[in-house]
Amino acid sequence: MPTQTIVIAGASGFLGRHLAAALRGRGHAVTTLVRRPATGADESTWDPYAGRYDRSVIEAADVVVNLAGAPTLGNVHSDRWARELMESRVTTTRVLAEAVAATGGRAAYLAGNGISYYGDHGGPGDPVLTEVSDTRGQALLTRVAREWQAATEPAGEAGARVVVLRTAPVMDRRSAPLKQLALLFRSGLGGRLGSGRQHMPMVSLADWVGGVVHAAEHDTLTGPVNLCCPVTPTNAEFTRTLAGLLHRPAVATVPGPLLSLAAGPMAPELLGSLNVRPAALEAAGYAFEHPDVSAVLRAGLAAS
Repeated sequence: MPTQTIVIAGASGFLGRHLAAALRGRGHAVTTLVRRPATGADESTWDPYAGRYDRSVIEAADVVVNLAGAPTLGNVHSDRWARELMESRVTTTRVLAEAVAATGGRAAYLAGNGISYYGDHGGPGDPVLTEVSDTRGQALLTRVAREWQAATEPAGEAGARVVVLRTAPVMDRRSAPLKQLALLFRSGLGGRLGSGRQHMPMVSLADWVGGVVHAAEHDTLTGPVNLCCPVTPTNAEFTRTLAGLLHRPAVATVPGPLLSLAAGPMAPELLGSLNVRPAALEAAGYAFEHPDVSAVLRAGLAAS
């Protein structure tokens, strides 16, 4: 694979740090966008809310990756938190989409997004969802994902290759949600959410990084890309597997109505069902290291 010049926004986050390291390890030149004075040649200062960035950095890029945005964890009952969640993702995505467009769409644009785009598809048989499936409902993260994706349009209209990274929860013990869930299960408080029949997509850190690297290096991959393991477990299967790996019982059940009250606008993300498959990555020849819940959780718990 030829060496590429890659610009990453959001490289200070958990996923961004690992992605930048992997790309550098493969010989690519990586510049990270930072919201402070740059401290080296591999950093460039930007202010997305003021629309300021170094245009020469974007003009020199072969690939631009946006992973920036406010943390998903927060006060779920706060309107301010929900507003910042939306605005941070949409603003950074649009600013970089317009930056790519201003260069004539030469660079590929890999735009972070969420698997929540699809919304709840629970029902008889829980249909398999691929990148061409529809989006449903008005759950908070579903609405965020729609606006987030729409913000990439300037880059696409300019002719850039745009890849929308529909990311499932990345299971790694050093980061949410597995960090918190492992603690809960080790304390004997883990259990099924609602009926437990809802499918809950997930992905290992290795496959998230591998999938994004694959998208950066293969210019035939374009459009939405599901970053999730090929076999999506139900919540009951996830609960049973995590409890088994931690050698703890998991007999508790959190009733759906109680969860809806406690989680507020995030409840649909816990009770909704998304039986998702990474069809685009598989068709592009990416081989998953961790294809199912057991492999994903084993890798995540062993992370160091």
